[in-house]
Amino acid sequence: MKELAGRLTALDPDAGAAVRVIAYFDRLAESRAGLEALVRGAAVLAGCPARLVDAGRRVRVRVEPDGSRRDTDLPPDPRWPSESLTPDGAAALWLERAGAGPSVVDAVILERAAGAIRLVLDRTRGRAPVSPADDPALVETLLDPTAPERARLLAARHLGLDTADPATRARALAPLDGPPRILSAHLGERPADTALPAGRLGVGPAVPVLDLPRSWAAARTALRFTAEGTARDPGPGVVHADDLGGISLLADLVVPGAEPPPDVQALECAVADTPWMLVTLHAVAATASLRAAAAEVKVHHSTLQDRLTHAESLLGWPVRTPQGRLRLQLALTIRRLARG
Repeated sequence: MKELAGRLTALDPDAGAAVRVIAYFDRLAESRAGLEALVRGAAVLAGCPARLVDAGRRVRVRVEPDGSRRDTDLPPDPRWPSESLTPDGAAALWLERAGAGPSVVDAVILERAAGAIRLVLDRTRGRAPVSPADDPALVETLLDPTAPERARLLAARHLGLDTADPATRARALAPLDGPPRILSAHLGERPADTALPAGRLGVGPAVPVLDLPRSWAAARTALRFTAEGTARDPGPGVVHADDLGGISLLADLVVPGAEPPPDVQALECAVADTPWMLVTLHAVAATASLRAAAAEVKVHHSTLQDRLTHAESLLGWPVRTPQGRLRLQLALTIRRLARG
């Protein structure tokens, strides 16, 4: 293997490094290395912190690239490269590397380390509890308002929901990518971030089991209010239907793909004119004050004022008055809804 890695390195450094990574984790697996050793290997090879999160089995391991273990309760950044350990993505290995997508070597590190970690978790802690998302047919039945009540109750029982207790609550989740999910819930409590799948997500309200089609409809509406969280699409990646209130009515009025209203057209023109425009206007609309907005986009307060003067000249309305700020919030929201 060393000879092969050396030859490949001469031809392609990434290929040679990938072979060395494979051999490294094969040796760890053969020696029945533990979770910390595997996460440490990922961190050292990648040259950045590595983090294992499996909330279902209460496992959290974080190792720095120097090999020292430093756990944290902070949630992983969904933009970091990762490899899921379970079909629903609730457990994963992360490389805390910001910026562009994972390199070839990063991808091999994640794939080989995650494979070895799955074996250790299954061996030492048993298999993770089966998620409702693992049986899409049952989930689909439970979320279908036209399905017979008896069939929906039977699906709920198979999914582990206590249909005999009238206090049982659950909520529907609408991921942008992937099948719908159902999450057990307690009325008035928000689900922990670790219980939610990664990526853009609409979260429905907690409802009685037979009302889950209503939660599913609300979750799909909430999904339309989400954003990628990038410079071209700033905004929240997860939106709870409970937080929308009357704003959710906008979803019924805005038809995806239809010609946008004049304020959204003005916004698009302003964004096309200046690359910093969208994140700046989003910060102004989403924060409590201009100073907070300046901190959000990491510019001086006076620089923000200059930016807003330029933005107002392009938009055709003020954004620093209460009425103008509301108009800006609506334009940004309608722009997101019109996308689909």
